[in-house]
Amino acid sequence: MDIVLTKYPGAILGPIARVLGFVMNGIYEFLCLIAGGEANVGVTIIILTIIIYTALYPLTYKQQKFSRLSAKMNPEIQEIQKKYKGKKDQVSMQKMQEETQAVYHKYGVSPTGSCLQLIIQMPILFALYRVFYNIPAYVNKVKEIFLLSTGSGDTFKVNTDCIVGQIVYQDNFLTKMTNFVSDPIVAKSAAQVGATFTATNTLEQNANYVVDVLYKLNEPGRDLLEQTFSLGPSITEPVWTKLDHVNNFIGLNISDTPWYHITNWWNNKTTALLGLAVLALLIPVLSYITQMLSIKVSQANLKNPDQPGGASMKIMNLLMPLMSFVICFSVPVGLGVYWIGSAVVRTVQMLYMNKKLDKINLEDLIAKNEEKMKKKREKMGIRADQIRSNASLSTKSNVEFASSLTEEQREEILDKAAEVKKKARPDSMAAKANLVKEFNERNNKQANKEKENNE
Repeated sequence: MDIVLTKYPGAILGPIARVLGFVMNGIYEFLCLIAGGEANVGVTIIILTIIIYTALYPLTYKQQKFSRLSAKMNPEIQEIQKKYKGKKDQVSMQKMQEETQAVYHKYGVSPTGSCLQLIIQMPILFALYRVFYNIPAYVNKVKEIFLLSTGSGDTFKVNTDCIVGQIVYQDNFLTKMTNFVSDPIVAKSAAQVGATFTATNTLEQNANYVVDVLYKLNEPGRDLLEQTFSLGPSITEPVWTKLDHVNNFIGLNISDTPWYHITNWWNNKTTALLGLAVLALLIPVLSYITQMLSIKVSQANLKNPDQPGGASMKIMNLLMPLMSFVICFSVPVGLGVYWIGSAVVRTVQMLYMNKKLDKINLEDLIAKNEEKMKKKREKMGIRADQIRSNASLSTKSNVEFASSLTEEQREEILDKAAEVKKKARPDSMAAKANLVKEFNERNNKQANKEKENNE
């Protein structure tokens, strides 16, 4: 299996993840100053989640306003759809499209009104997921628990006193590490994240890869590491103690999965492990409850359940929290904390937005949006009255010009037009039009000839 790289390398999500990681690192450093020592990663995740969703609030508010307007607008859209139901001819389809567009203009919204908000939000949220999945790559002080180094590239050196130095400088390091990450105990405890260590890797790459693996180890994986690389307690215990401290969240290590704690209790049946299993079970349960609550609050004032796509939306609203409940068992607790935190933040935001939107007169909002759309169209130079005026003037001038010509002038213009058509390029539209015309003339002559013979 390929290892999750130290920093996510994606062309789109990679740079966004780096920015979010920079912010998270700053939050962690600030919390360290306040605590006078190591900060807590779980608290850092919650604070970063609040900051991200606060920054996205303007987009979320616009999306919620669009939903309100859509709920009011959809009955009119449905009436138009009923009016042209079953009519597939081009004229009817065009009229339906024009009438539908007129409704959107009336309410001052775009058919893709909520898409922009989603397009902006989704990459940010996916990149945030990558940061939380590999925290040492973005939070320097967490990485320093495992790795003390100097330089970069060809000058990169690992301090032999740190746990990574004790591993990468061992004889047969590549063989040992490859066997270690291939062991089922490590693969499972690291949420199926493995590593491929090759002779072509630089020392810096191997050191970073080792950090990625060590961060995700649970207790059985740690025991196997100590056995594989003959590491004594003086090397490993300070690392595990510090890591458990910064990763502790309500008694759980955020790099462990809830499923690990549940199965660990099931296999050993101790009271202490039962407590951890119950706490671990709370993570997916709370993830489900908070997301259901967030969805319910966000749709509290949308009073048109029969709107287009309403049935599929209901199914999605039921499935998404259920999926998060199932997935939450197999991902690190830190991700579950993020899902819970984000759902709580969204719920609070929605409650505030709903109160704010309840005070807004939708009719005034529609009028305001309509005026904005009108100004936008005017800036683009497509004022309806100007178009109608230009069309009227153009038609009028053409009619007046045609009526002022004598019969001889008309014949001369037609002859010139015919001459131009004859000289048209073989591949031009005019040449193709000539072929169609000649075909029709031949057919007409043939039909007339047959008619005369019959008579």
